[in-house]
Amino acid sequence: MGAVQAAEEEIITTLHLHDVKPTLPSIDRSTSLNDHEHHLNLEEVEEIIRYKFENKVLLQEAFTHPSFVPTEYSGSSYERLEYVGDAVLNLLFSREQYLLYTDLAPGPLTRLRAANVDTEKLARVAIKHGLHRYLRHRKPLLEEQIREFTRAIHEYPLHSNGLIDAPKNLADIVESTIGAVFMDCNSIDIVWKVFKDLLEPIIDPKTIKRHPVSQLHEVCQKNNLKLQFVDLWEEKHTVEVFINDQIVGRGTYSLKKEVAQNRAAKDAFDNMWNVIGQKKDNVEDHLRDNGHWED
Repeated sequence: MGAVQAAEEEIITTLHLHDVKPTLPSIDRSTSLNDHEHHLNLEEVEEIIRYKFENKVLLQEAFTHPSFVPTEYSGSSYERLEYVGDAVLNLLFSREQYLLYTDLAPGPLTRLRAANVDTEKLARVAIKHGLHRYLRHRKPLLEEQIREFTRAIHEYPLHSNGLIDAPKNLADIVESTIGAVFMDCNSIDIVWKVFKDLLEPIIDPKTIKRHPVSQLHEVCQKNNLKLQFVDLWEEKHTVEVFINDQIVGRGTYSLKKEVAQNRAAKDAFDNMWNVIGQKKDNVEDHLRDNGHWED
């Protein structure tokens, strides 16, 4: 038996794909494989999403990170299905929100859709339903990133609005699975039926929150306050916020400057009331009453 044929049979047996005969590339065994590469059980994934695939190769592809397959076989990773799933998911939310919120203008509808399909929201879906356990990859740092994200989301039950760092790969597999279901059934109605409950809790006009940076800019503009962000991220992984030349906020995060900036804005928003001489609740009520949570 040739080496390529042996490698193919070993992978198929490991993945419990006895009813599928995909053309699989040979895997370089010199690279140590992590435990997740041995846990792709398609029947378990089908049970989670409550959908049975006609073409199970699509589902296998949906959970295959580009790092898992040799470069010359990059087409076998989840990237193409992620591309399809992203488009389908945006269309589904556009249609659903158009029908549900008949008085909402395009701007608020766009922000509402974005809140439901962004990286953090979809990464939460992957964790909630355990889809991350089936991702095949060779990214040594991903496991710790997933653990950190899982711990962090407990502090923010619905969405952190940029205060925590969500691993993009988690969102990717949700989109690629959506793409796989669509390509298998060719029906957006079936896709919505499959994923509507999986995507819960869905953010609506009552639960959507403003991004901390946007929120801070709006309050400062309304109150004629001088706002300044000081970027110290390269030196200290920190961003500081000054209002009227007084420091009112600081945010730190070593892996991504954007998260540090968002944390600094949130900290400043919570601490700035001594500077402007108003109560936080009064300003938030004013913004809400005047539609600035949506505009």
